Amino acid sequence: MGTAIHVGTSGYSFKDWVGTVYPEGLPAREFLSYYARAFRSVEINTTYYRVPEASLFRNMLSKVPDDFVFVVKTPREVTHERARLDSVAAQFLAGIEPLRRAEKLGGLLAQFPTSFHRNEDSLRHLEKLSDTFVARGIPVHVEFRHNEWFVENVFDWLRDRGLGFVNVDLPRTGALPGPSNITTNSTAYYRLHGRNARMWWRQPTAGHRYDYRYRDEELGEWAGRILEKAPTVDTVYVFANNCHLGSSYVDALRLSRMVGGDAVMPEAPPADLFAEGTTDPLVELGARIDALRAQEQPRIDAWLRQQAPR
Repeated sequence: MGTAIHVGTSGYSFKDWVGTVYPEGLPAREFLSYYARAFRSVEINTTYYRVPEASLFRNMLSKVPDDFVFVVKTPREVTHERARLDSVAAQFLAGIEPLRRAEKLGGLLAQFPTSFHRNEDSLRHLEKLSDTFVARGIPVHVEFRHNEWFVENVFDWLRDRGLGFVNVDLPRTGALPGPSNITTNSTAYYRLHGRNARMWWRQPTAGHRYDYRYRDEELGEWAGRILEKAPTVDTVYVFANNCHLGSSYVDALRLSRMVGGDAVMPEAPPADLFAEGTTDPLVELGARIDALRAQEQPRIDAWLRQQAPR
């Protein structure tokens, strides 16, 4: 049996997916069940903003099939307000316990900001993450957003402490890291954020930072890295975070086709979303999203002109 390649999106509960990914009128409480028609994994990102209660995940577990896997983003107190880690650790561990008991926790995502620099204080904090979570048998996947972390001695240091490494696709701007294919434990982890450089640092809404649709050749580059690394690890996670209007949903399914991942468009397209006779629902979804992005473009261009120096 080959390596499991789990492909999904970073989050699933987005209002702007209604009308593209989700049918009009679908209640928010049914988003996850609908998402799970196509995907067998998801990153839960709302936990960054609020330490979750166990009831949140008990409810989610009731909406997904037995082979579904969750990766949970750590709260901001773990990665951004780091002095507060001890104040939330016990509550966070209790919150994710239903996933652990159900054996559906694929690990934690610790996404650090660009301002998290490589120094002794940062290394001590990462060691604390290992002591707090990895020592309890909970995998931690670390995402750095500054290229100074992308050096071999850091990779070795992470391996020694059982911390996983997240390979990222980001705009080619500033100190943001470029593509990589690094593993530091038994999991290969990839996150595709899009390449919207002109709205990465400033955007009209938070979602527009991730307004991007990948071209076939761009996804193909990542497919090559994933297929190269998969035979050397136990598990692969790939999550698309270019979520605006549902682009991540479509691009994750496209990439899953390339790598033989576990995400597939249902063979019988749901009648509540696709017209009868649709030959490839994925193509129709992509066209629908592209049309909405085109409608938005004049407003975005006007906003960008207002931001330009006078």
